[in-house]
Amino acid sequence: MLEVKFSRRLDDLESLMSRIKRRTDEIGTILIYVGVVRGSRGEERVLQLEFEAEEAEMERWMSSVVGDVKAKYGVVDVIVQHKSGIVKVGEDIMHVLVASKRRAEAFKALSEIIDRIKNESPIRKREITISGSYTF
Repeated sequence: MLEVKFSRRLDDLESLMSRIKRRTDEIGTILIYVGVVRGSRGEERVLQLEFEAEEAEMERWMSSVVGDVKAKYGVVDVIVQHKSGIVKVGEDIMHVLVASKRRAEAFKALSEIIDRIKNESPIRKREITISGSYTF
């Protein structure tokens, strides 16, 4: 199974854990990644991040990536949620849960999903700092 979401609100981790555990009894490991807005970039003070993408396009893209990674590493289930809009320092940006029979493939899958979202996704990211804004 896989589940993706790109929206202004992330589900709480407890409900995500509950959902992923209910889907199958083949899980031996669940890894959780929580991306959080950091308050600095080098010496620069960060105020907030802004994430923009067309919701349906982003969810299709994430589904494709998760499907590829799931098949590559043989993990049982994956949930990915990424926040859109304004995200302030200390707030969660992204939740990724990877459920697998064993931990080795779960760690590999989790790392690849995070890296691909960060480096390849159609999200437009804008960082607002004390001295201005930067688009990535």
